[in-house]
Amino acid sequence: MSIFDDPFDADSRVNAGCICGQHRSPAEHEHALRALRCEPVVESAEKRYENVVASAVLRAVFPQAATRRAFLKSVGAATALAAVSQFFPLKTATEAFAEAGAPEKKDLKVGFIPITCATPIIMAAPLGFYAKAGLNVEVVKTAGWAVIRDKTINKEYDASHMLAPMPIAISLGLGAQPIPFTVPAIENINGQGIVLSMKHKDKRDPKDWKGLKFAIPFDYSMHNYLLRYYLAEHGIDPDTDVQLRSVPPPEMVANLRADNIDGFLAPDNICQRAIYDGVGFLHILSKEIWDGHPCCSFAASREFITSAPNSFAALTRAIVDATAYASKADNRKQIAEAIAPANYINAPVTVLEQVLTGTYADGLGGVKTDPKRVDFDPFPWQSFAVWMLTQMKRWGQIKGDVDYKAVAEQIYLATDTRKVMTQMGLTPPKDSYKSFSVMGKPFDPTKPDDYVASFKIKKAS
Repeated sequence: MSIFDDPFDADSRVNAGCICGQHRSPAEHEHALRALRCEPVVESAEKRYENVVASAVLRAVFPQAATRRAFLKSVGAATALAAVSQFFPLKTATEAFAEAGAPEKKDLKVGFIPITCATPIIMAAPLGFYAKAGLNVEVVKTAGWAVIRDKTINKEYDASHMLAPMPIAISLGLGAQPIPFTVPAIENINGQGIVLSMKHKDKRDPKDWKGLKFAIPFDYSMHNYLLRYYLAEHGIDPDTDVQLRSVPPPEMVANLRADNIDGFLAPDNICQRAIYDGVGFLHILSKEIWDGHPCCSFAASREFITSAPNSFAALTRAIVDATAYASKADNRKQIAEAIAPANYINAPVTVLEQVLTGTYADGLGGVKTDPKRVDFDPFPWQSFAVWMLTQMKRWGQIKGDVDYKAVAEQIYLATDTRKVMTQMGLTPPKDSYKSFSVMGKPFDPTKPDDYVASFKIKKAS
């Protein structure tokens, strides 16, 4: 096909003709001659991109097929190309198109845990964001975080929904061999809560929680760090005064009902399901501990990025696009319906709407409204990673010195995500670090060791 053949215009192809009169175009005639001479017909990637770009430009300049054909017939393809190139930088456009590149692998598997934190990853399938990026993605519901980790490491999943600290832990080799992982996008901010069993309605003061059993989704989770932080700020040592158990989120409500646990810090749909089923009440939203905290992330191994950079880029674009869509309040009810089915979150739409819209029952007879109960912002702030590392250090998950900045910048791909967001017409932050407060205590990402040393309750070093 010539660079000015319109793939959507059958008439132009049929009427173009060739010198022998037996082919639809001179290009087809030449291909036939090469085939007779047993010459391979090879079109370079650069030529393919040039053809696509030039054809698109010509269609834009001459929207009517008849006008386009008349122009080509009167001046010829070569002259037309030269003329169009004078007022449109075809070379630059071709290079940009080629840089984006076609995905090396279009059929991908992405694992997820059935919680609202994974909303962008899940909804990108039924709402068409993966297809828009040229991918055929199977999102695979997975039982727990250890399974997510293992399947992603074993390459059963190309990329995955992960708790925001997990790629850090995997990269540092905490509990296993170190494997370099990355976070190109944060999935959700806020969106968690502390729920207690109904039998503890009178225990609203955390100082009264000694001896209670709490569930968290995973050791390397914001849930673990936020719950520990909250307990410690109320004088409760999370390692000696209470029991913390790792329980997969889908199993938490059943464990609360069975009296195996007294409460949990979990994703909001798990919190709301406990309220919906009448077995628990909401003690506090996680945003009341730290407003704007990250929770889950979209993660991929460095090996996947290296072996399939275009697939990775397309996947990141799809996730960022879906996250931007999810951040708009007007889209939340549609999203709740899209992610509710059994193959996704498997929850009543009412439960998901209460989480995503922020108008919800608290389990104590009240209805509350907080449109930022959960929100979606894809930017992977490197200061988030530094804070998580301070908590890993605080609670003994990391021993010895930590190069906080180096680790954060290797794993949280703020620079790459900034470029993607800019290309998509979004407005990313100019910086990769920011300060914030957790329960009123300021955090300065440039002084992480001082921050760790400032806590009275922490694991003995």
